[in-house]
Amino acid sequence: MKRYYFMVRFIPKEANLALLTGRCISIMHGYICKHDIQGLGVSFPAWSGESIGNIIAFIHTDSNVLNALRLQSYFQDMKECGFFEVGEVSTVPTGCGEVRFKRNQGIAKMFVGEARRRLKRLEQRALVRGEHFEPKKNSEPREFDTFHRIAISSQSNNQDYILHIQKCIVEKQDKAVFNRYGFATNQELNGTVPDLSSLNGSI
Repeated sequence: MKRYYFMVRFIPKEANLALLTGRCISIMHGYICKHDIQGLGVSFPAWSGESIGNIIAFIHTDSNVLNALRLQSYFQDMKECGFFEVGEVSTVPTGCGEVRFKRNQGIAKMFVGEARRRLKRLEQRALVRGEHFEPKKNSEPREFDTFHRIAISSQSNNQDYILHIQKCIVEKQDKAVFNRYGFATNQELNGTVPDLSSLNGSI
């Protein structure tokens, strides 16, 4: 099945990439939730070991879905202000490799703040069940492959949180099954997107 994409490039040299990427994903999230759109994935053509990159791409099998997304006021306003370059909707070139960008919630558990919140939740559940709470101590260090962070603001509960994203090279295209942020997950969602890294010089 034919796939389409458009890319957004962040122009400022000193841009906070985690924040701008998160804002773009929040706009996409609101759009797909409002219209109950499935199968919309995101890709990062300028991803490197050091950075998530200054480009985000949106991929779907329906060009009309992408055209409506790119015309959202946030993208157009940022374009008019000279902060974003917003590309046209184009067909994914044949011969592109496939990648999977997945949200790995296991990474968040490494960090103190998240671990504290998790323990608090577990303690509250134990109290509700009338059980004594005895947290297990895990002294084994966990290692993760390269990941980058995306800062997300939830409009529904006014909470800020971090998505930890990893890139995986895959051998073949998988079904476009993503979460509402356009990512695969560690378990049931294994959607892939085209590797658009060869196009990151042109929007």
